[in-house]
Amino acid sequence: MTTTAPSDVRPDPPHSPDDGSLTPFGYRQELRRSLGRYASFAAGFSFISVLTTVFQFFAFGYAFGGPVFFWTWPAVLVGQLTVAACFAELAARYPLSGAIYQWSSRLSNLSFGWFAGWIMVIGQIVVVAAAALALQMVLPAIWSGFQLVGDDPAPTSPDGAANAAVLGVVLLVLTTLVNVVDNRVMSVINRVGVTAEIIGAVLIIVLLFTHSERSPGITFHPGEGGSGLFGALMVGSFTAAYVMIGFDSAGEMSEETHNPRRTAPRTILTALGAAGLLGGLIVLGGLLAAPSLTDGHLGVDGLSYVLTSSLGDGVGRALLADVVVAVAVATLAIQTAACRMLFSMARDGRLPFSRRLARVNPRTGVPSVPALTVGVLAAALLLLDFASPEAFLAIGTTCIVMLYLAYAMVTGPMLVRRLRGEFTADGTDETGAPLFSLGRWGVPVNAIALAYGLLMSVDLAWPRAAVYDPAGGHWYFQWFTVLFLGSTVLAGAAYRAYRARTTPAAAPDAAPASYA
Repeated sequence: MTTTAPSDVRPDPPHSPDDGSLTPFGYRQELRRSLGRYASFAAGFSFISVLTTVFQFFAFGYAFGGPVFFWTWPAVLVGQLTVAACFAELAARYPLSGAIYQWSSRLSNLSFGWFAGWIMVIGQIVVVAAAALALQMVLPAIWSGFQLVGDDPAPTSPDGAANAAVLGVVLLVLTTLVNVVDNRVMSVINRVGVTAEIIGAVLIIVLLFTHSERSPGITFHPGEGGSGLFGALMVGSFTAAYVMIGFDSAGEMSEETHNPRRTAPRTILTALGAAGLLGGLIVLGGLLAAPSLTDGHLGVDGLSYVLTSSLGDGVGRALLADVVVAVAVATLAIQTAACRMLFSMARDGRLPFSRRLARVNPRTGVPSVPALTVGVLAAALLLLDFASPEAFLAIGTTCIVMLYLAYAMVTGPMLVRRLRGEFTADGTDETGAPLFSLGRWGVPVNAIALAYGLLMSVDLAWPRAAVYDPAGGHWYFQWFTVLFLGSTVLAGAAYRAYRARTTPAAAPDAAPASYA
Protein backbone atom coordinates (compact mmCIF):
# COMPACT_ATOMS: atom_id res chain seq x y z
CA MET A 1 0.00 0.00 0.00
CA THR A 2 1.30 3.43 -0.89
CA THR A 3 0.81 6.71 0.86
CA THR A 4 -1.03 9.68 -0.52
CA ALA A 5 1.10 12.05 -2.52
CA PRO A 6 0.28 15.35 -4.20
CA SER A 7 1.08 13.76 -7.56
CA ASP A 8 -1.46 10.99 -7.04
CA VAL A 9 -4.14 12.93 -8.89
CA ARG A 10 -2.60 14.75 -11.81
CA PRO A 11 -4.19 17.73 -13.53
CA ASP A 12 -5.66 16.91 -16.94
CA PRO A 13 -7.34 19.10 -19.51
CA PRO A 14 -11.11 18.79 -19.86
CA HIS A 15 -10.54 16.30 -22.68
CA SER A 16 -7.94 13.71 -21.67
CA PRO A 17 -5.40 13.18 -24.45
CA ASP A 18 -5.80 9.86 -26.27
CA ASP A 19 -2.55 8.00 -25.63
CA GLY A 20 -3.65 5.13 -27.88
CA SER A 21 -3.77 2.56 -25.09
CA LEU A 22 -7.45 1.85 -25.81
CA THR A 23 -7.06 1.66 -29.58
CA PRO A 24 -6.32 -2.11 -29.66
CA PHE A 25 -9.68 -2.65 -27.96
CA GLY A 26 -11.57 -0.47 -30.42
CA TYR A 27 -12.18 2.46 -28.08
CA ARG A 28 -11.00 6.05 -27.74
CA GLN A 29 -10.11 7.84 -24.52
CA GLU A 30 -13.22 9.61 -23.20
CA LEU A 31 -12.97 9.32 -19.42
CA ARG A 32 -10.49 11.56 -17.63
CA ARG A 33 -7.31 9.63 -16.83
CA SER A 34 -6.39 11.24 -13.51
CA LEU A 35 -6.07 8.49 -10.89
CA GLY A 36 -2.77 7.37 -9.39
CA ARG A 37 -1.81 4.30 -7.35
CA TYR A 38 -3.37 5.32 -4.07
CA ALA A 39 -6.56 6.44 -5.81
CA SER A 40 -6.73 3.05 -7.55
CA PHE A 41 -6.21 1.26 -4.23
CA ALA A 42 -8.89 3.48 -2.67
CA ALA A 43 -11.38 2.50 -5.39
CA GLY A 44 -11.07 -1.17 -4.44
CA PHE A 45 -10.74 -0.69 -0.68
CA SER A 46 -13.66 1.72 -0.41
CA PHE A 47 -15.97 -0.70 -2.27
CA ILE A 48 -15.01 -3.42 0.22
CA SER A 49 -15.18 -0.84 3.04
CA VAL A 50 -14.35 -3.12 5.92
CA LEU A 51 -15.87 -0.83 8.56
CA THR A 52 -19.15 -0.50 6.69
CA THR A 53 -19.68 -4.17 6.06
CA VAL A 54 -18.29 -5.61 9.28
CA PHE A 55 -20.46 -3.30 11.37
CA GLN A 56 -23.44 -4.05 9.15
CA PHE A 57 -23.26 -7.87 9.27
CA PHE A 58 -21.31 -8.76 12.42
CA ALA A 59 -24.53 -9.23 14.42
CA PHE A 60 -25.94 -11.57 11.79
CA GLY A 61 -22.83 -13.76 11.73
CA TYR A 62 -22.70 -13.96 15.51
CA ALA A 63 -26.43 -14.67 15.86
CA PHE A 64 -26.16 -17.78 13.69
CA GLY A 65 -22.68 -19.04 14.45
CA GLY A 66 -21.68 -17.75 17.86
CA PRO A 67 -17.98 -16.98 18.45
CA VAL A 68 -16.88 -19.77 16.10
CA PHE A 69 -18.14 -17.74 13.12
CA PHE A 70 -14.78 -15.94 13.28
CA TRP A 71 -13.21 -18.87 11.39
CA THR A 72 -15.39 -18.18 8.39
CA TRP A 73 -13.29 -15.07 7.86
CA PRO A 74 -9.97 -16.72 6.90
CA ALA A 75 -11.86 -19.35 4.88
CA VAL A 76 -13.59 -16.71 2.74
CA LEU A 77 -10.43 -14.60 2.51
CA VAL A 78 -8.44 -17.47 1.02
CA GLY A 79 -11.19 -18.18 -1.49
CA GLN A 80 -11.49 -14.56 -2.54
CA LEU A 81 -7.73 -14.16 -2.84
CA THR A 82 -7.74 -16.84 -5.54
CA VAL A 83 -10.43 -14.88 -7.39
CA ALA A 84 -8.50 -11.62 -6.93
CA ALA A 85 -5.32 -13.24 -8.30
CA CYS A 86 -7.20 -14.22 -11.47
CA PHE A 87 -8.65 -10.73 -11.77
CA ALA A 88 -5.19 -9.21 -11.34
CA GLU A 89 -4.02 -11.12 -14.41
CA LEU A 90 -7.00 -9.89 -16.40
CA ALA A 91 -6.63 -6.28 -15.24
CA ALA A 92 -3.12 -6.29 -16.68
CA ARG A 93 -4.32 -7.59 -20.05
CA TYR A 94 -7.64 -5.77 -20.39
CA PRO A 95 -7.40 -2.36 -18.61
CA LEU A 96 -10.98 -1.36 -19.40
CA SER A 97 -14.03 0.04 -17.65
CA GLY A 98 -16.80 -2.47 -17.13
CA ALA A 99 -14.21 -5.02 -16.07
CA ILE A 100 -16.43 -8.08 -15.48
CA TYR A 101 -18.34 -7.53 -18.73
CA GLN A 102 -15.19 -6.86 -20.73
CA TRP A 103 -13.20 -9.74 -19.27
CA SER A 104 -15.97 -12.31 -19.64
CA SER A 105 -16.72 -11.21 -23.21
CA ARG A 106 -13.11 -11.54 -24.27
CA LEU A 107 -12.62 -14.89 -22.56
CA SER A 108 -15.86 -16.43 -23.89
CA ASN A 109 -18.21 -14.68 -26.33
CA LEU A 110 -20.31 -11.54 -26.42
CA SER A 111 -23.55 -13.27 -25.36
CA PHE A 112 -22.03 -14.90 -22.28
CA GLY A 113 -20.11 -11.72 -21.46
CA TRP A 114 -23.27 -9.66 -21.80
CA PHE A 115 -25.09 -11.76 -19.21
CA ALA A 116 -22.06 -11.52 -16.89
CA GLY A 117 -22.15 -7.74 -17.20
CA TRP A 118 -25.94 -7.63 -16.84
CA ILE A 119 -25.92 -9.71 -13.66
CA MET A 120 -22.97 -7.72 -12.33
CA VAL A 121 -24.47 -4.29 -12.89
CA ILE A 122 -27.84 -5.28 -11.39
CA GLY A 123 -25.91 -6.76 -8.45
CA GLN A 124 -23.91 -3.56 -8.07
CA ILE A 125 -27.09 -1.50 -7.92
CA VAL A 126 -28.37 -3.80 -5.16
CA VAL A 127 -25.03 -3.44 -3.35
CA VAL A 128 -25.39 0.35 -3.47
CA ALA A 129 -28.76 0.02 -1.72
CA ALA A 130 -27.37 -2.47 0.81
CA ALA A 131 -24.40 -0.21 1.63
CA ALA A 132 -26.65 2.79 2.16
CA LEU A 133 -28.73 0.76 4.63
CA ALA A 134 -25.63 0.37 6.83
CA LEU A 135 -26.13 3.88 8.22
CA GLN A 136 -28.88 2.45 10.42
CA MET A 137 -26.30 0.34 12.27
CA VAL A 138 -24.30 3.39 13.40
CA LEU A 139 -26.12 6.73 13.25
CA PRO A 140 -28.82 5.97 15.89
CA ALA A 141 -26.07 4.54 18.12
CA ILE A 142 -24.28 7.91 17.91
CA TRP A 143 -27.37 10.03 18.58
CA SER A 144 -30.97 8.94 19.07
CA GLY A 145 -32.08 11.90 16.99
CA PHE A 146 -31.05 10.01 13.87
CA GLN A 147 -33.92 7.61 14.55
CA LEU A 148 -36.39 9.60 12.47
CA VAL A 149 -39.01 6.83 12.23
CA GLY A 150 -40.37 5.25 15.41
CA ASP A 151 -38.30 4.32 18.45
CA ASP A 152 -36.68 0.93 17.78
CA PRO A 153 -33.32 1.34 15.96
CA ALA A 154 -32.79 -2.41 15.35
CA PRO A 155 -32.69 -2.90 11.55
CA THR A 156 -34.73 -6.08 11.94
CA SER A 157 -37.63 -4.13 13.48
CA PRO A 158 -40.29 -2.28 11.40
CA ASP A 159 -39.14 1.09 12.80
CA GLY A 160 -35.46 0.37 12.20
CA ALA A 161 -36.03 -0.92 8.68
CA ALA A 162 -38.08 2.12 7.69
CA ASN A 163 -35.55 4.50 9.23
CA ALA A 164 -32.74 2.71 7.39
CA ALA A 165 -34.53 3.41 4.12
CA VAL A 166 -34.91 7.11 4.94
CA LEU A 167 -31.26 7.54 5.90
CA GLY A 168 -30.19 5.52 2.86
CA VAL A 169 -32.12 7.69 0.43
CA VAL A 170 -30.53 10.84 1.87
CA LEU A 171 -27.09 9.32 1.43
CA LEU A 172 -27.85 8.27 -2.16
CA VAL A 173 -28.81 11.83 -3.05
CA LEU A 174 -25.39 13.03 -1.86
CA THR A 175 -23.37 10.27 -3.57
CA THR A 176 -25.24 10.79 -6.83
CA LEU A 177 -24.37 14.49 -6.78
CA VAL A 178 -20.69 13.68 -6.26
CA ASN A 179 -20.74 11.13 -9.08
CA VAL A 180 -21.98 13.68 -11.59
CA VAL A 181 -19.52 16.41 -10.61
CA ASP A 182 -16.02 15.19 -11.56
CA ASN A 183 -14.00 12.02 -11.11
CA ARG A 184 -11.26 14.06 -9.42
CA VAL A 185 -13.73 15.18 -6.74
CA MET A 186 -14.81 11.57 -6.34
CA SER A 187 -11.16 10.50 -6.09
CA VAL A 188 -10.34 13.07 -3.41
CA ILE A 189 -13.33 12.01 -1.32
CA ASN A 190 -12.41 8.35 -1.79
CA ARG A 191 -8.79 8.84 -0.77
CA VAL A 192 -9.61 10.99 2.25
CA GLY A 193 -12.36 8.58 3.29
CA VAL A 194 -10.18 5.49 2.86
CA THR A 195 -7.35 7.08 4.83
CA ALA A 196 -9.77 7.95 7.64
CA GLU A 197 -11.22 4.44 7.50
CA ILE A 198 -7.81 2.75 7.75
CA ILE A 199 -6.80 4.97 10.67
CA GLY A 200 -10.14 4.35 12.36
CA ALA A 201 -9.91 0.59 11.79
CA VAL A 202 -6.44 0.46 13.33
CA LEU A 203 -7.62 2.48 16.35
CA ILE A 204 -10.64 0.22 16.79
CA ILE A 205 -8.43 -2.88 16.64
CA VAL A 206 -5.96 -1.50 19.20
CA LEU A 207 -8.70 -0.39 21.60
CA LEU A 208 -10.65 -3.62 21.31
CA PHE A 209 -7.60 -5.78 21.98
CA THR A 210 -6.53 -3.62 24.92
CA HIS A 211 -10.02 -4.02 26.41
CA SER A 212 -10.20 -7.79 25.97
CA GLU A 213 -12.42 -9.65 28.42
CA ARG A 214 -11.48 -13.19 27.32
CA SER A 215 -8.89 -15.22 25.39
CA PRO A 216 -8.96 -16.06 21.64
CA GLY A 217 -9.85 -19.63 22.57
CA ILE A 218 -13.47 -18.49 22.75
CA THR A 219 -13.55 -18.60 18.94
CA PHE A 220 -13.70 -22.39 19.08
CA HIS A 221 -17.08 -22.31 20.84
CA PRO A 222 -20.36 -22.07 18.90
CA GLY A 223 -22.07 -20.21 21.75
CA GLU A 224 -25.68 -20.35 22.85
CA GLY A 225 -28.01 -20.81 19.93
CA GLY A 226 -25.06 -21.53 17.66
CA SER A 227 -25.37 -24.25 15.04
CA GLY A 228 -21.90 -25.73 15.40
CA LEU A 229 -18.86 -25.27 13.21
CA PHE A 230 -20.52 -26.49 10.01
CA GLY A 231 -23.56 -24.26 10.47
CA ALA A 232 -21.33 -21.27 11.20
CA LEU A 233 -19.31 -21.86 8.08
CA MET A 234 -22.47 -22.09 5.98
CA VAL A 235 -24.62 -19.29 7.39
CA GLY A 236 -22.11 -17.31 9.44
CA SER A 237 -19.93 -17.03 6.33
CA PHE A 238 -22.44 -14.53 4.93
CA THR A 239 -20.68 -11.82 6.96
CA ALA A 240 -17.25 -12.45 5.45
CA ALA A 241 -18.74 -13.06 2.00
CA TYR A 242 -20.51 -9.71 2.07
CA VAL A 243 -17.41 -7.86 3.24
CA MET A 244 -14.88 -9.20 0.75
CA ILE A 245 -16.44 -8.24 -2.57
CA GLY A 246 -15.77 -5.33 -4.89
CA PHE A 247 -11.97 -5.54 -5.04
CA ASP A 248 -12.36 -5.62 -8.84
CA SER A 249 -13.26 -1.91 -8.67
CA ALA A 250 -9.57 -1.08 -9.01
CA GLY A 251 -9.82 -2.70 -12.45
CA GLU A 252 -13.16 -1.01 -13.06
CA MET A 253 -11.42 2.37 -12.96
CA SER A 254 -8.60 1.34 -15.33
CA GLU A 255 -9.52 3.83 -18.06
CA GLU A 256 -9.13 6.61 -15.49
CA THR A 257 -5.89 5.29 -13.96
CA HIS A 258 -2.33 6.12 -14.94
CA ASN A 259 -0.34 3.03 -15.99
CA PRO A 260 -3.30 0.69 -15.37
CA ARG A 261 -1.60 -2.48 -16.61
CA ARG A 262 0.95 -2.11 -13.82
CA THR A 263 -1.18 -0.38 -11.19
CA ALA A 264 -4.54 -2.20 -11.23
CA PRO A 265 -3.28 -5.78 -10.62
CA ARG A 266 -1.36 -4.69 -7.54
CA THR A 267 -4.13 -2.53 -6.12
CA ILE A 268 -6.73 -5.30 -6.58
CA LEU A 269 -4.63 -7.62 -4.41
CA THR A 270 -3.57 -5.02 -1.84
CA ALA A 271 -7.13 -3.72 -1.42
CA LEU A 272 -8.44 -7.21 -0.64
CA GLY A 273 -5.44 -8.13 1.48
CA ALA A 274 -5.63 -4.97 3.60
CA ALA A 275 -9.39 -5.27 4.07
CA GLY A 276 -9.12 -8.97 4.90
CA LEU A 277 -6.48 -8.38 7.56
CA LEU A 278 -8.17 -5.39 9.18
CA GLY A 279 -11.62 -6.95 9.07
CA GLY A 280 -10.47 -10.22 10.62
CA LEU A 281 -8.79 -8.40 13.48
CA ILE A 282 -11.89 -6.26 14.08
CA VAL A 283 -14.12 -9.33 14.24
CA LEU A 284 -11.73 -11.06 16.64
CA GLY A 285 -11.32 -7.91 18.74
CA GLY A 286 -15.08 -7.48 18.98
CA LEU A 287 -15.51 -11.03 20.26
CA LEU A 288 -12.76 -10.58 22.83
CA ALA A 289 -13.89 -7.16 24.09
CA ALA A 290 -17.66 -7.69 24.19
CA PRO A 291 -19.00 -7.19 27.75
CA SER A 292 -21.04 -10.37 27.37
CA LEU A 293 -21.42 -13.09 24.77
CA THR A 294 -24.73 -14.32 26.15
CA ASP A 295 -26.87 -11.28 26.97
CA GLY A 296 -28.31 -11.13 23.44
CA HIS A 297 -26.90 -7.71 22.50
CA LEU A 298 -24.07 -8.99 20.33
CA GLY A 299 -26.44 -10.84 18.01
CA VAL A 300 -28.70 -7.78 17.61
CA ASP A 301 -26.64 -4.60 18.01
CA GLY A 302 -23.31 -6.04 16.89
CA LEU A 303 -20.08 -4.06 17.08
CA SER A 304 -21.78 -0.75 17.83
CA TYR A 305 -22.79 -2.27 21.16
CA VAL A 306 -19.22 -3.40 21.83
CA LEU A 307 -17.70 0.01 21.13
CA THR A 308 -20.10 2.06 23.20
CA SER A 309 -20.23 -0.48 26.07
CA SER A 310 -16.55 -1.41 26.33
CA LEU A 311 -14.87 1.84 25.34
CA GLY A 312 -17.35 4.31 26.80
CA ASP A 313 -19.87 6.52 25.05
CA GLY A 314 -17.39 9.26 24.15
CA VAL A 315 -14.72 7.14 22.49
CA GLY A 316 -17.25 4.68 21.11
CA ARG A 317 -19.31 7.36 19.41
CA ALA A 318 -16.21 9.06 17.99
CA LEU A 319 -15.17 5.79 16.38
CA LEU A 320 -18.70 5.22 15.12
CA ALA A 321 -18.51 8.63 13.43
CA ASP A 322 -15.54 7.29 11.49
CA VAL A 323 -17.70 4.33 10.49
CA VAL A 324 -20.28 6.78 9.13
CA VAL A 325 -17.57 8.26 6.88
CA ALA A 326 -16.70 4.74 5.73
CA VAL A 327 -20.35 3.98 4.91
CA ALA A 328 -20.68 7.18 2.87
CA VAL A 329 -17.45 6.59 0.95
CA ALA A 330 -18.34 2.93 0.34
CA THR A 331 -21.73 3.87 -1.10
CA LEU A 332 -20.03 6.45 -3.33
CA ALA A 333 -17.41 3.97 -4.58
CA ILE A 334 -19.93 1.21 -5.29
CA GLN A 335 -22.15 3.62 -7.18
CA THR A 336 -19.13 4.76 -9.21
CA ALA A 337 -18.28 1.16 -10.12
CA ALA A 338 -21.86 0.52 -11.24
CA CYS A 339 -21.76 3.71 -13.33
CA ARG A 340 -18.62 2.55 -15.14
CA MET A 341 -20.21 -0.85 -15.85
CA LEU A 342 -23.29 0.82 -17.35
CA PHE A 343 -21.07 3.14 -19.38
CA SER A 344 -18.94 0.29 -20.71
CA MET A 345 -21.89 -1.84 -21.82
CA ALA A 346 -23.72 1.16 -23.27
CA ARG A 347 -20.60 2.21 -25.19
CA ASP A 348 -20.90 -1.09 -27.05
CA GLY A 349 -24.58 -0.38 -27.69
CA ARG A 350 -25.67 -3.32 -25.58
CA LEU A 351 -28.15 -1.72 -23.15
CA PRO A 352 -31.47 0.10 -23.44
CA PHE A 353 -30.92 3.84 -23.97
CA SER A 354 -27.26 3.13 -24.75
CA ARG A 355 -26.65 6.46 -26.47
CA ARG A 356 -27.57 8.42 -23.35
CA LEU A 357 -25.86 6.06 -20.92
CA ALA A 358 -22.61 6.16 -22.91
CA ARG A 359 -22.46 9.95 -23.16
CA VAL A 360 -19.50 11.47 -21.30
CA ASN A 361 -19.92 15.05 -20.12
CA PRO A 362 -17.12 16.98 -21.89
CA ARG A 363 -16.82 19.39 -18.98
CA THR A 364 -16.59 16.90 -16.11
CA GLY A 365 -15.15 13.91 -17.97
CA VAL A 366 -17.68 11.50 -16.37
CA PRO A 367 -20.87 9.79 -17.61
CA SER A 368 -23.67 11.57 -15.73
CA VAL A 369 -26.74 9.59 -16.80
CA PRO A 370 -25.46 6.28 -15.35
CA ALA A 371 -24.94 7.98 -11.97
CA LEU A 372 -28.54 9.22 -11.93
CA THR A 373 -29.80 5.83 -13.10
CA VAL A 374 -27.98 3.90 -10.38
CA GLY A 375 -29.01 6.37 -7.70
CA VAL A 376 -32.72 6.23 -8.59
CA LEU A 377 -32.84 2.43 -8.90
CA ALA A 378 -30.96 1.89 -5.63
CA ALA A 379 -33.31 4.30 -3.85
CA ALA A 380 -36.30 2.38 -5.23
CA LEU A 381 -34.89 -0.82 -3.76
CA LEU A 382 -34.64 0.83 -0.36
CA LEU A 383 -38.41 1.25 -0.35
CA LEU A 384 -38.65 -2.53 0.22
CA ASP A 385 -37.58 -1.84 3.79
CA PHE A 386 -40.92 -0.12 4.35
CA ALA A 387 -42.67 -3.35 3.39
CA SER A 388 -40.88 -5.63 5.83
CA PRO A 389 -37.74 -5.73 8.02
CA GLU A 390 -36.74 -8.98 6.29
CA ALA A 391 -35.90 -6.89 3.23
CA PHE A 392 -32.71 -5.71 5.03
CA LEU A 393 -31.17 -9.18 4.88
CA ALA A 394 -32.76 -10.10 1.56
CA ILE A 395 -31.19 -7.09 -0.18
CA GLY A 396 -27.79 -7.70 1.42
CA THR A 397 -27.63 -11.39 0.54
CA THR A 398 -29.02 -10.97 -2.97
CA CYS A 399 -26.30 -8.53 -3.96
CA ILE A 400 -23.59 -10.94 -2.76
CA VAL A 401 -24.98 -13.81 -4.84
CA MET A 402 -25.22 -11.61 -7.94
CA LEU A 403 -21.59 -10.55 -7.67
CA TYR A 404 -20.36 -14.06 -6.88
CA LEU A 405 -22.11 -15.43 -9.97
CA ALA A 406 -20.72 -12.65 -12.15
CA TYR A 407 -17.23 -13.42 -10.82
CA ALA A 408 -17.71 -17.11 -11.67
CA MET A 409 -18.71 -16.08 -15.20
CA VAL A 410 -15.18 -14.70 -15.53
CA THR A 411 -13.15 -17.37 -13.73
CA GLY A 412 -15.04 -20.14 -15.57
CA PRO A 413 -14.16 -19.09 -19.14
CA MET A 414 -10.69 -18.14 -17.92
CA LEU A 415 -10.11 -21.70 -16.69
CA VAL A 416 -11.30 -23.11 -20.02
CA ARG A 417 -8.82 -20.83 -21.82
CA ARG A 418 -6.01 -22.01 -19.55
CA LEU A 419 -6.78 -25.68 -20.07
CA ARG A 420 -6.75 -25.10 -23.83
CA GLY A 421 -3.40 -23.35 -23.57
CA GLU A 422 -4.93 -20.11 -24.88
CA PHE A 423 -4.16 -17.92 -21.87
CA THR A 424 -0.55 -16.80 -21.91
CA ALA A 425 1.66 -14.47 -19.92
CA ASP A 426 2.90 -12.62 -23.00
CA GLY A 427 3.13 -8.85 -22.98
CA THR A 428 4.57 -6.03 -20.89
CA ASP A 429 3.12 -3.25 -18.81
CA GLU A 430 3.69 0.48 -19.25
CA THR A 431 7.16 0.27 -17.72
CA GLY A 432 8.28 -2.60 -19.93
CA ALA A 433 8.08 -5.19 -17.15
CA PRO A 434 6.27 -8.52 -17.78
CA LEU A 435 2.53 -8.47 -17.11
CA PHE A 436 1.35 -9.83 -13.77
CA SER A 437 1.01 -13.61 -14.09
CA LEU A 438 0.35 -16.62 -11.87
CA GLY A 439 2.61 -18.72 -14.06
CA ARG A 440 2.43 -22.45 -13.33
CA TRP A 441 0.04 -21.79 -10.46
CA GLY A 442 -2.56 -20.43 -12.87
CA VAL A 443 -4.61 -23.60 -13.38
CA PRO A 444 -4.90 -24.71 -9.71
CA VAL A 445 -5.57 -21.18 -8.45
CA ASN A 446 -8.15 -20.59 -11.20
CA ALA A 447 -9.84 -23.93 -10.50
CA ILE A 448 -10.11 -23.17 -6.77
CA ALA A 449 -11.48 -19.69 -7.55
CA LEU A 450 -14.23 -21.12 -9.76
CA ALA A 451 -15.19 -23.94 -7.39
CA TYR A 452 -15.22 -21.59 -4.41
CA GLY A 453 -17.38 -19.03 -6.23
CA LEU A 454 -19.97 -21.58 -7.32
CA LEU A 455 -20.19 -23.24 -3.89
CA MET A 456 -20.58 -19.89 -2.13
CA SER A 457 -23.27 -18.81 -4.62
CA VAL A 458 -25.32 -21.92 -3.82
CA ASP A 459 -24.79 -21.49 -0.07
CA LEU A 460 -25.82 -17.83 -0.13
CA ALA A 461 -28.87 -18.34 -2.34
CA TRP A 462 -30.18 -21.42 -0.50
CA PRO A 463 -33.73 -20.48 0.68
CA ARG A 464 -33.33 -21.14 4.40
CA ALA A 465 -36.51 -20.15 6.22
CA ALA A 466 -34.61 -19.59 9.48
CA VAL A 467 -32.42 -17.03 7.72
CA TYR A 468 -34.70 -15.20 5.30
CA ASP A 469 -38.12 -15.57 6.90
CA PRO A 470 -37.63 -16.14 10.64
CA ALA A 471 -41.03 -14.72 11.53
CA GLY A 472 -42.79 -16.85 8.92
CA GLY A 473 -45.52 -15.89 6.49
CA HIS A 474 -43.27 -14.18 3.91
CA TRP A 475 -42.38 -16.92 1.42
CA TYR A 476 -41.27 -14.29 -1.10
CA PHE A 477 -38.47 -13.18 1.24
CA GLN A 478 -37.38 -16.78 1.80
CA TRP A 479 -37.06 -17.17 -1.97
CA PHE A 480 -36.15 -13.53 -2.65
CA THR A 481 -32.60 -14.18 -3.86
CA VAL A 482 -33.62 -16.98 -6.21
CA LEU A 483 -36.59 -15.00 -7.51
CA PHE A 484 -34.56 -11.83 -8.00
CA LEU A 485 -31.78 -13.67 -9.83
CA GLY A 486 -34.30 -15.51 -12.02
CA SER A 487 -36.09 -12.26 -12.82
CA THR A 488 -32.78 -10.61 -13.71
CA VAL A 489 -31.85 -13.38 -16.15
CA LEU A 490 -35.35 -13.47 -17.69
CA ALA A 491 -35.40 -9.69 -18.10
CA GLY A 492 -32.01 -9.83 -19.77
CA ALA A 493 -33.10 -12.63 -22.09
CA ALA A 494 -36.28 -10.74 -22.99
CA TYR A 495 -34.32 -7.61 -23.84
CA ARG A 496 -31.88 -9.55 -26.02
CA ALA A 497 -34.75 -11.27 -27.84
CA TYR A 498 -36.36 -7.88 -28.44
CA ARG A 499 -33.10 -6.46 -29.77
CA ALA A 500 -32.62 -9.46 -32.04
CA ARG A 501 -36.03 -8.83 -33.63
CA THR A 502 -35.71 -5.07 -33.97
CA THR A 503 -32.03 -4.84 -34.97
CA PRO A 504 -31.29 -7.83 -37.25
CA ALA A 505 -27.97 -6.30 -38.27
CA ALA A 506 -26.64 -6.33 -34.71
CA ALA A 507 -23.16 -7.63 -34.06
CA PRO A 508 -22.97 -11.47 -34.02
CA ASP A 509 -22.08 -13.36 -30.90
CA ALA A 510 -18.73 -14.41 -32.34
CA ALA A 511 -16.22 -11.99 -30.88
CA PRO A 512 -14.63 -9.48 -33.27
CA ALA A 513 -10.89 -9.00 -33.44
CA SER A 514 -10.86 -6.45 -30.62
CA TYR A 515 -12.38 -9.09 -28.34
CA ALA A 516 -9.85 -11.79 -29.07
